Amino acid sequence: MNKIEWIGILAAALTTSGFVPQVYKTIKTKSVEGVSLTMYFVLFTGIICWFFYGILIHSVSIIAANLASGFLVFVLIVLRIIYKKPK
Repeated sequence: MNKIEWIGILAAALTTSGFVPQVYKTIKTKSVEGVSLTMYFVLFTGIICWFFYGILIHSVSIIAANLASGFLVFVLIVLRIIYKKPK
């Protein structure tokens, strides 16, 4: 693995970890107020595209980041659906 890929791994770790507080807060409070389902669906679709792009170019950092981010965003989507209050 070259030095450039290590920069990608660091970037992946930092950007992916940004979803952790939102997942934690949502699980803890069971509140999804302000969580946009549409935004997370669009984001999840983009993450899937990045994941496959990473596979095609054999980039460990892109694959790992988008696998982890995809999981966290998928959890948020599921929590948003489960915890949404009926109108």
